[in-house]
Amino acid sequence: MVVDDEKLLCRMLGRLLTKNGYGFIAANSVEEAKEHLEREEIDLVLCDVNMPGVSGIELASHIKSHYMDTAILMLTAIDDPGTAEDAIDAGVYGYMVKPVKPSEVIINVRNALRMRDLEIANRRYLQNLENMVQCRSGQLRKAMEGIIRAMSLTVESRDPYTSGHQHRVSGLAGAIAVRMGLPGDQVQGTRLAAMIHDLGKISVPAEILSKPSRLSNIEFSLIKVHPEVGYNILSAVEFPWPIATIVKQHHERIDGSGYPLGLSKNEILVEARIISVADVVEAMVSHRPYRPALGIEKAIEEISNGSGRLYDPEVTKACLSLIGKGDFSFSALEELQP
Repeated sequence: MVVDDEKLLCRMLGRLLTKNGYGFIAANSVEEAKEHLEREEIDLVLCDVNMPGVSGIELASHIKSHYMDTAILMLTAIDDPGTAEDAIDAGVYGYMVKPVKPSEVIINVRNALRMRDLEIANRRYLQNLENMVQCRSGQLRKAMEGIIRAMSLTVESRDPYTSGHQHRVSGLAGAIAVRMGLPGDQVQGTRLAAMIHDLGKISVPAEILSKPSRLSNIEFSLIKVHPEVGYNILSAVEFPWPIATIVKQHHERIDGSGYPLGLSKNEILVEARIISVADVVEAMVSHRPYRPALGIEKAIEEISNGSGRLYDPEVTKACLSLIGKGDFSFSALEELQP
């Protein structure tokens, strides 16, 4: 469904969608859009931000709370990072600035529908897991671990440049947790949270994830919401570990300079403090579309310089001990990857 008070634009978008094999409904106001939503099952809503009366962002919030299986894309004539962040907070899957190319519209529609399918599948997985809790506690834990690994592969399949990133972060994070002397169950929770710490990136268009140049302010604002998106997906199920909260906090820094909440010191779970260090180390030693691998020495320099300011000093100490004594290497971890 296309929602825009400009009837000509609605017709143009409708022709474009029909030409590419999509069914199409037009609504020229938020009220009309809500009537369609009540009567029909709609896969995707493409909505203008600035609408008479109720705004497109308010419509997006309404859809997110009442029609979880409906994806939302936003159109606007104003290139404003604040508006983009409001739209993402309201639950939109993508944000386009007018004028838009036909190819850009179709790419965003396809990506939004793919992400919608993934979220529906994830909700079904999580619901199935909840149904098992009462009678299969042991089997439930194994199933959860399997779903977490499946989710991890789903995220990384969208971005070939970072394939294996979460697996490697998980390996290092688990080793750090062991070196710090954490209990076995907490070590396992750390490993599994690290395995899906970037789950929220399913809400970020693949073109942004693999962009070989500097991100714009809007693109970076889309990237920065991935911890909260991951939290929203994972909080729907009661894991034996605080997986959702760990995922939400993995970009926090102990001096309060991180995101999304600006937490500091012990406000951040120790598992998240561990993953933040492992994430930085892995990212620096690996190739990225916008730069070559920087190497382990640069990674050691980064976490050493940031110890006590950005990174938990106990976590940093454990990580440096593992690397310095040769008790951990990413190459050895790769040999063990299934």
